[in-house]
Amino acid sequence: PREELAYVTCTYRETGIDQPDFLATIDLNPRSPYYCQVIHRLPMPNLKDELHCSGWNAGSTCFDSITTRRNKLILPCLISSRIYVVDVGTQCRAPKLCKVIEPVDVFWKCNKGHLCIVHSLPNGDILISNMGDPAGNGKGGFIVLDGETFELKGNWENECGVPPTGHDFWFQPRHNVLISSAGLVPKRAGLGFNPDDLKKGVFGRRLNVWNLSCHTLIQCFDLGEDSLPLSVKFLHNPDAAEGYVSCALSGIVYRFYKNEANCWAVEEVIQIPAKEVRGWILPKMPALTANIVISLDDRFLYLSNWLHGDIRQYDISNSCKPKLVGQVFVGGSILRGGPVTVCRDEELKWQPEPLVIKCKRVYGGPYKMQLSVDGKRLYVTNSFYSTWDKQFYPDVVKEGSVMLQIDVDTENGGLTVNKNFLVDLGKEPCGPCLARDIHFPCGDSTS
Repeated sequence: PREELAYVTCTYRETGIDQPDFLATIDLNPRSPYYCQVIHRLPMPNLKDELHCSGWNAGSTCFDSITTRRNKLILPCLISSRIYVVDVGTQCRAPKLCKVIEPVDVFWKCNKGHLCIVHSLPNGDILISNMGDPAGNGKGGFIVLDGETFELKGNWENECGVPPTGHDFWFQPRHNVLISSAGLVPKRAGLGFNPDDLKKGVFGRRLNVWNLSCHTLIQCFDLGEDSLPLSVKFLHNPDAAEGYVSCALSGIVYRFYKNEANCWAVEEVIQIPAKEVRGWILPKMPALTANIVISLDDRFLYLSNWLHGDIRQYDISNSCKPKLVGQVFVGGSILRGGPVTVCRDEELKWQPEPLVIKCKRVYGGPYKMQLSVDGKRLYVTNSFYSTWDKQFYPDVVKEGSVMLQIDVDTENGGLTVNKNFLVDLGKEPCGPCLARDIHFPCGDSTS
């Protein structure tokens, strides 16, 4: 069925508004009088958590369990390291908080912090990745929650295999593999982007391959200094032994795959060149390819380019040679009339025009995306990380985030901004907020 609701994580950290983060429930039914509106807000009981990503308590890997229901949304916190469990099954239009795991438990039991990505495991437990230790030093790895009681079980990986940094992950049970990306060092990059941090190990460079059943690290790929691999996605086909990882600072997307020797390998398949600019923090502006989403039929890959401001659609029918078939600008740092002048651009002949929807100027760049099950509607928000938002897009912090809908041509490829859809989170009762992750209760392309 078509999605009728969306759950979106929203934060007030770094906005100057002393209010708790909240989970917004948004009406996506075009026939509803509340279409494009926030119909419910579930505030968290603490301040400055920085809600970021979210994930379900059950996914497609648990399909053979008749007792498993996708009725809880897990909200790990990037800064406080708390974990909130939200009941969205009892009343889907008015979720309720049902459990809180305090950071002291995460710190003492796991020696982990700065929690990121959530996926449910084939055995029904819940896996959450982390970026650092309790002090904010870089530290990769994962923690495990019991899939029924949501009690904290402890660390997932063997201690000897902990990567220096961590962020996203995805797995394929039929190939007994989990692949994770590197991320960044929270206590350094968490303060904002500092060019002096380059070449100092603050921004990750590794892609990690794990044995899913043994929880051991079996291969590592060095993707280049300060490449910052973030978003990892396998193809949805459960037999597929391949996927993609986007590197935020190098602008490169790598395909990872199992080769003839039954080992994993990587190859570069997409490269978005940096733009030579004036009026910015560096003479070259990287793409900052922050998020990727793959359609459920494994035909298209979508890529958000947070700094340049565009969303790209690639045809991956030939997975080795993605073909750009759609592109649309929804903000960014290189817009015409802004403080940045593009001096040399290998792709564009002119700087894009600002985007205005329903009389509202859209600031910031695209980050989190979610694709409808039929692949025809791509939803996007425009907050990346509160301190980086404040640094690069102060107008987003001032005016609040938006959620947009991009209409997708699923026959020939192509993207179009839907000018009739706008969720304006600058009009929230407690003031403008920053919006991130998106999930649909009926199912989506990232769970």
